[in-house]
Amino acid sequence: MNKTERARFIEATLERLYPETPIPLKHKDAFTLLVAVVLSAQCTDKRVNEVTPALFDLADTPEKMAALPREKIEELIRPCGLAPRKSAALKNLSRTLVERFAGRVPATFEALESLDGVGHKTASVVMSQAFGVPAFPVDTHIHRLAARWKISDGKNVVQTEKDLKSLFPRERWNKLHLQIIFYGREHCTARGCGGHDCEICRTLNGPADTRKK
Repeated sequence: MNKTERARFIEATLERLYPETPIPLKHKDAFTLLVAVVLSAQCTDKRVNEVTPALFDLADTPEKMAALPREKIEELIRPCGLAPRKSAALKNLSRTLVERFAGRVPATFEALESLDGVGHKTASVVMSQAFGVPAFPVDTHIHRLAARWKISDGKNVVQTEKDLKSLFPRERWNKLHLQIIFYGREHCTARGCGGHDCEICRTLNGPADTRKK
């Protein structure tokens, strides 16, 4: 198969397996989603969802988060890891939202990426999941699977994102990036598949060669 044929097979398979794509991070609006995505760096969605209820009980708006002592934020988010850096980012970005954006999460990549602790991937998640703007956030699962499925030879997530956007229809990006994440977690794990065992890998790459060398 060429890359286009691979992409069509992947898209059809994922749509069959994941016709519905609920957003993994629990939130109620753009701000709480932004906070959850910042906390998810080098942390599982499950852990973030365990931590955010207590945090949002105290600070579920930029105004409340900006007013909360950084030490209290750090205490509440410690299970997510990188607590000193993330607590500073949450307090700073909340202050910026209040001072520059009237307490509202901006709906542009440029404005989001100007916030402390918000890179392109985080901005892409917020743009796609909070505002419905087509984006293709590339996390470690997607970067790994794009290489494993031979639809990108990108050495970094920037190139992988560019490759995937060129292969898949723009109107499918938001749903497809979640479908790939779900599949990577459930079927094509880093060590559990090896590039030959799951349904997609068997079809695209062939079964593993089990013959003795």
